[in-house]
Amino acid sequence: MSAVREQPPGIDELLERVRADYERIEAGAAYEAARDGDALLVDIRYAALRDRDGLIPGALVVERNELEWRLDPRGSHRAPEATGHDLRVVVICNEGYASSLAAASLHRLGLRRATDLVGGFQAWKAAGLPVTFSQTPCP
Repeated sequence: MSAVREQPPGIDELLERVRADYERIEAGAAYEAARDGDALLVDIRYAALRDRDGLIPGALVVERNELEWRLDPRGSHRAPEATGHDLRVVVICNEGYASSLAAASLHRLGLRRATDLVGGFQAWKAAGLPVTFSQTPCP
């Protein structure tokens, strides 16, 4: 008798699973949390999207492939903003999909307050929240 193998989840099911582990945040609430100093906004969009659509003022720009290294508070390549595991991080991608997987990865690093922005940068922009087109390079 052969054992029945469970099929791996598709991306939609995987997103549903990882999003069930934390509370996502809407654009207005993310803006208020960042303004009040209660959250670090982290933009993981690639350069072409940032150049095309702009940046969120004050957001830390970290390419997705560097995210875990830059936000691990114990990591040798951490950003100065990565002050501890209790840091509230709001990950922002373009439309709110890749950021969910990135937030789940940060949870595995012990950043339990990590979340992502529902609708991503496009939702931020549609809400009329601040956007700039000047960028200070990330060290």
